[in-house]
Amino acid sequence: MSDTLERVDSKLTVERVEQRLQTRFPDAAIRRQRGEAHREFTLVVPADRLVEMCTFLRDDPELDFAMLSWVGGIDWLPRSPRFEVAYGLLSLSNNLRIHLKVEVTEEHPRVPSIVGVWPTADWHEREAWDMLGIRFDGHPNLSRILMEDDWEGHPLRKDYPLGGEPVRFSGEE
Repeated sequence: MSDTLERVDSKLTVERVEQRLQTRFPDAAIRRQRGEAHREFTLVVPADRLVEMCTFLRDDPELDFAMLSWVGGIDWLPRSPRFEVAYGLLSLSNNLRIHLKVEVTEEHPRVPSIVGVWPTADWHEREAWDMLGIRFDGHPNLSRILMEDDWEGHPLRKDYPLGGEPVRFSGEE
């Protein structure tokens, strides 16, 4: 019990998280994004190192980001790169939340899946694929989760056509 109290009292900071990542991945471009509030911080990391970094953040005993809270896709049209995938991580032992973001181009909207690191990413990644068309390489079952299997397009893209789509009820011919 005292070990847990000592870890909570250690006051892990985003600066320390960033420092540990830079030390472990010296060749990776990691940058902090503005907009820090309520002890929540965002680090933008390269997609090709995402799985390694997430595994490190989870397994490093000092950092202990054992929980993935959420994954979400963002469409920034007309900005380039157009998309981002954001990950909400929580270290309960350190009482710290951070967000990781990966920038994704419109030409190649793909990032590696982190289902192998945190299995809870499964449905979150499927939703980002379904709604925004961002592929998660290595995902065990990347298929539609909200839209029908034969649906064309990705409804949360900012260039998705607006307009009335008839509501489909079960039992209708």
